[in-house]
Amino acid sequence: MTAEPARDSGNLGEGIDRQALVERHTVVLREADVRSPLSVGNGEFCFTADITGLQTFPDHYPVESRDGTGPGTLLGTQAQWGWHSTPGGASYRVDDMCVGYQTPGRAEPVPYVDMSGTIGGTGDRSDSAAELWLRANPHRLDLGRIGFRLLDSDGRVRRLTLADVEDAVQRLDLWRGILHSSFTIAGYAVNVETVCHPERDVLAVRIRSDALRESRAAVGIAFSYGAERWHDAADWSRPDAHRTTVRRRDGGWQVDRELDATGYQVEIAASPGVALDQVGPHELRVTSSSAAMELVVGFTDGGGPDRAASASAPLVLPSSFDDVRSAAAEHWRRFWTEGAAVDLDGSTDDRAPELERRVVLSQYLTAINGAGSVPPQETGLVCNSWFGKFHLEMVWWHVAHFGLWNRPGSLERVLRWYRRASESGRETAKRQGYAGVRWPKMVGPDGRESPSPIGPFLIWQQPHPIYLAELLYRNQSMIMNSNRAHSTESVHDHGSGRVLEEYAGIVFETAEFMASFARPTSRGYELGPPVIPAQESYGSMRARASNPTFELAYWQWALGVAQQWRRRLGLAPDPHWDAVAHGLVRPHVRDGVYAAIDVEPYTIRTDHPSMLCGLGFLPRTPLIEPETMRATLRDVLDDWDWDSTWGWDYPVLAMCAARLEEPELAVSALTMEVGKNTYLASGHNRQTDSLPLYLPGNGGVLAAVALMAAGWDGMPDRHAPGFPHDGRWTVRHEGLIRSP
Repeated sequence: MTAEPARDSGNLGEGIDRQALVERHTVVLREADVRSPLSVGNGEFCFTADITGLQTFPDHYPVESRDGTGPGTLLGTQAQWGWHSTPGGASYRVDDMCVGYQTPGRAEPVPYVDMSGTIGGTGDRSDSAAELWLRANPHRLDLGRIGFRLLDSDGRVRRLTLADVEDAVQRLDLWRGILHSSFTIAGYAVNVETVCHPERDVLAVRIRSDALRESRAAVGIAFSYGAERWHDAADWSRPDAHRTTVRRRDGGWQVDRELDATGYQVEIAASPGVALDQVGPHELRVTSSSAAMELVVGFTDGGGPDRAASASAPLVLPSSFDDVRSAAAEHWRRFWTEGAAVDLDGSTDDRAPELERRVVLSQYLTAINGAGSVPPQETGLVCNSWFGKFHLEMVWWHVAHFGLWNRPGSLERVLRWYRRASESGRETAKRQGYAGVRWPKMVGPDGRESPSPIGPFLIWQQPHPIYLAELLYRNQSMIMNSNRAHSTESVHDHGSGRVLEEYAGIVFETAEFMASFARPTSRGYELGPPVIPAQESYGSMRARASNPTFELAYWQWALGVAQQWRRRLGLAPDPHWDAVAHGLVRPHVRDGVYAAIDVEPYTIRTDHPSMLCGLGFLPRTPLIEPETMRATLRDVLDDWDWDSTWGWDYPVLAMCAARLEEPELAVSALTMEVGKNTYLASGHNRQTDSLPLYLPGNGGVLAAVALMAAGWDGMPDRHAPGFPHDGRWTVRHEGLIRSP
């Protein structure tokens, strides 16, 4: 029997039923899953709830520490603007942390923001207060904890545990962006609806229970100090270090929060019959005289402790819970219908339903955690990791898929941040004697580098802005071509032309650094030392490592793209960029496979198998031989240390296999049953107890599936080239942008 080829909606002559696709992956919990709380958000703001639809049990949803300081919680309330720094760091300067490294071809040592201490699975260790402060500040804040309170007959709060919650059913309606929770506690039935406004940092909650009317239940809102902890956003041990002030306003209440130089406001509106009392220095209690309570809670960046301006400003909250719910429902309907879609329904391969589930939930999770005005941290807006800072080497994994899934606005927001943050990278490049902008690794919103024995020596984040800008350009060009298929206008007009004009500066300054960083030798242009490849296993040998395979290919490809941008703008190619791109040394090959670096020990079989990014993550370049990469892929699959990998490594394997026309390997890699490739009921990619979710894994799944379904430039002439054509896969897709 002839195998039926995989198909898209064009083959079938009908469109994908987007609502059916999304709703078959509605998340339903029938008991508390303490590893997998559910969130509502909008990319700038996110609220993560436990089984009660609120944050009633923060201690039961732990984020374990790496240094023995006690757990944080997965139940965060975070916004992209919510940052805090502890006092005492004014005298600490990144320049003072610099250590000179001998660099071939340079007369003087090149300064790097190194660290005398250590970082890793046991936390940050250092005798330097400056190093620790600069790493831990600024840190993201938990803006407020909103939870259910059960009261006794005297109005005192009863201690609750998850064992007190019975008959729980919780449903995350992805199509409408609302969380429904029902349960029984102390004999009272409770129903909670939780939803976030799509354009404002506003949470709306509706609670129905006789326990409210009988004064046996309330809602508590508590505020903490900021935490200089790797994994935690809240310090509850320092009530005297911050201030919470409540004032009654027309239509509700305003809460002013002051934490050192940080300030923000919380605006609260409620349904009739609701009262709010301040029951502690940083705790509010909200009660209702009826069996229903509606709360609309808005969070606003205050910019500092001066409250003069905000004191007279009127509340600007939506008027009701229904207003927020309606806005969210319309937003999510547009989100699911206007972006791309992949439908695997009809496939008989047992892996298809789970892969489709991961794809749908990853779209939701990356939208609410990573589609904001600054790059997301690995754990998004759910909880802190690395003090809440974001890692620029992870930006591609967080946001590249937005360009491939026809959501260019979400991609462009991050590119705009690169423009705002470029001055810090420009200063780094100048300090080191290079041209252009050197993008750092671990940063806060200001783009300042953090001291580290790893981060300052990574270079694979450098070409990312070029890749992201190219994805945005391709997205806009393809949209323009589709919209005017019979027009004679240039494809560079309108959207794509604007993209060229707005982001050429970022592309060109990034390329300037790359070209100046590559050093000419008798062998050709080389990268490093010092350098650490994307596979960070070589951190201890940063002073002598050189020429990582992936980075060589990435340098060549990205410099070529930068030249294309020059041509699109009518500029002559830069001869130095050409000389570097065409003159790079070839990656090192040992025993027929690509090594990670070109000096001993050549390849360590832990952490990321990043040499596979040289073909898969990247398109074909002259530096990479496909058959050698095929052998490298097989070699990695034979005996890599999977426990040491990270969630995005499996999309790397899949993209490499797909471009090598090994589609069965691609699917097998993407669905490999190993610990770091675990996807929870929520859709989050779990890694460890201290890293309980990992959004680069979700973004990687979306990038890999887009490539496997829509293909890439120069792909074989068949539908869904990254999926097996064995009769077991029915692949339908709409709106995807072909990968480079």
